[in-house]
Amino acid sequence: MHFLYNIFALLLVVLAIPVFIVRLIREKGFGERIRQSCGVLPADVLQRVSNRDCIWLHAASVGEIVATSPIVKEIKREFPDNPILISVVTASGYEMAKRIITEAEGIIFFPLDLPWLALNAVKRIKPRVFLPVETELWPNFLRAVRNYNIPVMMVNGRISDKSVKRYTYLHTVLQDMLSTVSRFCMQSQVDAEYIIRLGADSSRVEITGNTKFDQTYTDVTAEEKNILARQLGVADSYPVLIAGSTHKGEEESLLRTMQAVQQKYPQGKIIIAPRDIMRVDELAAMAQGMGFATARRTQLQAAELPGDSPTVIFLDTIGELGKVYAFGDIIYVGGSLIRHGGHNVLEPAAHGKPIIVGPHMFNFKDSYALLSGRGACVTANDDRELTAQVLSILADDSVRRHMGEQSLAIIMENRGAARKSVVALKNLLNSMEKAI
Repeated sequence: MHFLYNIFALLLVVLAIPVFIVRLIREKGFGERIRQSCGVLPADVLQRVSNRDCIWLHAASVGEIVATSPIVKEIKREFPDNPILISVVTASGYEMAKRIITEAEGIIFFPLDLPWLALNAVKRIKPRVFLPVETELWPNFLRAVRNYNIPVMMVNGRISDKSVKRYTYLHTVLQDMLSTVSRFCMQSQVDAEYIIRLGADSSRVEITGNTKFDQTYTDVTAEEKNILARQLGVADSYPVLIAGSTHKGEEESLLRTMQAVQQKYPQGKIIIAPRDIMRVDELAAMAQGMGFATARRTQLQAAELPGDSPTVIFLDTIGELGKVYAFGDIIYVGGSLIRHGGHNVLEPAAHGKPIIVGPHMFNFKDSYALLSGRGACVTANDDRELTAQVLSILADDSVRRHMGEQSLAIIMENRGAARKSVVALKNLLNSMEKAI
C-alpha cells in the first residue's frame, strides 16, 4: 500500500508541473516556495535550527498557524533553549506565520511528501520532536522521523467527518502513520473518539482542548483599533458588518443583505475578507454592478481613495482579519452558507462580537455548538434568513450586547489548551529520556 501511495504522490507531482510553470510566471514568490518544497532550504534557517534539538511544528495553512501561535509561546516559556521551526504548505500560511509567530527561529515550506525529500529534510534538521498541528499527517515524512527515532506528538488534533471517511481508504498506510505518533492531544471528546476509531492506541490519546481559545495575536489596544478603523474609512460608520473568510457563492448574498441594511442605516458599511484574495477584482466588479462604491484595503492603506466613500471594503491582505473583527458590529463567518464546512468562529468571539454563520459548520462543530448553545452565534440557513438575522440583531441593542458578552465569556472559560499541550510535550520528552 505504501508503494502505491508513493506512485500516486509522484504522479501528482508530475501532472502538476504545467501548473507550477504557470504559477512561477504569474505568482510572486512561488519560485522560492517550490525550491523549499523540493528540499532546497534557506541556509540561514538551517544554520539556526539544524542539529540544535529544535522543536518542529508543522501547520498547513492560516487556520493551523492560528492554532500554532499560542503553543509556540508556551513552548518558548518551557523550552527556552530549543529553537523553534515552523513549516507550512501554503503561501498564505507562510505570510501568516511570519506575521504572528515572531518567536520562531525559522519558517519554511514543508517538503513534498516523497521519500527522498522527506528523509533529506529530517536528516539535515534532526529536530528533537515533531509536532503536526490538527490533522497534518504525511506518510513518508512520518517514516523519516521514525527512522531517526524522533518522537511525534499531534497537537490541537482535529478530525472532521470528511477526514474520517477519507483516511479509512489509506488502510496500512494509515496504521503506519498512527503507530508513529507517540501522543495525540485532541481538541474534543469527539475528535478523540474519531482518532481512536481510525486506529490510534487509546492510551496515547488525551483531550487538551482547542488552542485557538488561547490566541492573542488578534488583541488590539483602543488606539490600534481607532487607527485601523480610520485607515479603512469606517471610524464614523454604523453599522459595520464584517464577513470573514468568504467563499464563492456567499458574497452575493452578503451584498444583498447590505442593500437591505442601507435602507435603514444609510451610513452602514461592510468589510469582506475573501478566503482567496485573488478573487477581489471579481468581487469588486460584482459589488459595483449592484451599485456599491468599493475599495481595497491596500488602496486605502496607500491613500489611493476612490472618488466616492466606499460602502464595500475588501480586505486583500493576509493576517489582519483577526484584528479587523475588533470594530465590527456583527460578524459573519464564511464557508458556511455553502458546503465548505465553515471557518474559525473563535477569532470574532475573542473580541466579544455577535456572530452569524450559515448551516454548514461541520469542520468547526465543537466551537460552533458551544457558541450557538449559549446564544453567542446564530445560524442563517439562506439569503433571506441572513438578512433577517442581521436586521434583527441591529434592531435590539440588548440582544447584540448579550451575544457579545456570551462570546467573550466562552473564550475566557475555555483557555488553557496551549498550556496543557506543552505539559503533555514535556511529559513525553521526559519519559523518552528516561527510557534511553
